[in-house]
Amino acid sequence: MSDIYSIGFGVGTCNSKGDWLEVFYPKPLFKPSAEIAKAVTETLHIESGNHSLPLDATLLHSLTEKLHSAGAGEQAEILQQFANSHRPLVVAVLSSDEAPQTVPEAYLKLHLLSHRLVKPHETNLEGIFGKLVNVAWTNQGAIDLEELPQRQLEARLNGEHLEVACVDKFPKMTNYVVPTGVRIAHTARVRLGAYLGEGTTIMHEGFVNFNAGTEGPGMIEGRISAGVFVGAGSDLGGSSSTMGTLSGGGNIVISVGDNCLLGANAGIGIPLGDRCTVEAGLYITAGTKVALLDDSGKLVEYIKARELAGKSDLLFRRNSTNGAVECLTNKSAIELNAALHSN
Repeated sequence: MSDIYSIGFGVGTCNSKGDWLEVFYPKPLFKPSAEIAKAVTETLHIESGNHSLPLDATLLHSLTEKLHSAGAGEQAEILQQFANSHRPLVVAVLSSDEAPQTVPEAYLKLHLLSHRLVKPHETNLEGIFGKLVNVAWTNQGAIDLEELPQRQLEARLNGEHLEVACVDKFPKMTNYVVPTGVRIAHTARVRLGAYLGEGTTIMHEGFVNFNAGTEGPGMIEGRISAGVFVGAGSDLGGSSSTMGTLSGGGNIVISVGDNCLLGANAGIGIPLGDRCTVEAGLYITAGTKVALLDDSGKLVEYIKARELAGKSDLLFRRNSTNGAVECLTNKSAIELNAALHSN
C-alpha cells in the first residue's frame, strides 16, 4: 500500500488480561510518504485495512532498518529507544480514515488532533466512546478499574499513596501532547483529542473537549464542547458555554467564527459567523425567538435564532426593559488584545 492515512508507533498500558488501556504516540505520522508507507506495510505484511499490531524485538529491528532506508530517521530513532522499553509496544497503521475499531486506533486519531495534524471534524471518530474504556488515571499511570482495589492495597502496604486523579475514558491532553505556543492554566480541563492553535490561552475555568478546539489566537475562559471549533481572535468569557453534539446540539455543528465574543455566562446553540457578540448572561438556542432590529433600532420582525446561524457581524443582547432577545448589526466587533495572546 502506497497511500496510508496514518501510522503511529506507540508505547502504552495493558491490563492483566492484555487489553489495551491507553497508548502514547510520540510522533504520529499523517499521510506519510509512499516510501515510508511501503517500508512499514511490507515489514508488517499488511496489504489492506486498518491494523494495530504488537511490536516485538524482531519487528523493531526490521522496522528500524527499513525506516532508515526510507529516509525516516526520526521514526527510526524512536524505535531504537523503544528497544529498551519494559512496557507494551504497538504499531497502528490506518490505511484509510475509517472509524476506530481498537484502543490503539482510537488513541492514534486523538493524537492526530492534539498534534494539529488534523482539525476537528477532519477525522472519523464515529463510535469512539464504545472503543475506549473507563480508566483510573493515577500517579502510577492508567489502571484498569477492576484491578484498582488491589493496586490501592498494594500501595498502602508498601507505604505509598496511590492518587486517583480521575476516572474517565479520555486522559488529559498534556500527558501526551503539549502544543507549541499555548498556555493552559489547569491541564486537567483539556482532554486528549483537543486541538489548540498557536496563541491559545485556556484559563483555569476553561474547558476543551476532544474533537474540539481553537484556531488560535484566543482567550478561553468558558467551555468548548465536543465538536465545537472556535475561530481566530475569539474570546469565550468566564463560564460561557457552547452546545456540542453530545450535549443537545443534535446534528447541528456548532462553531464560533473569527473575532467573536461570548460574554461571561453566555452560551450558544447555533453556529456564529465572524465578528459576532453575545451579551453576558444570554444563552441562545436554535429555537430562541429573536427580535431583529434595523440600524436605527427599529423592529423588523421576529425570527428564530436558527435563521441567523453562521451569519456574521451580529450582536445578540437582551432588552433590559421587556426581556426580549434582540439582534442587530455588531458595529463594534471585538478585537482581542494582541499582547495578551502573543505568548
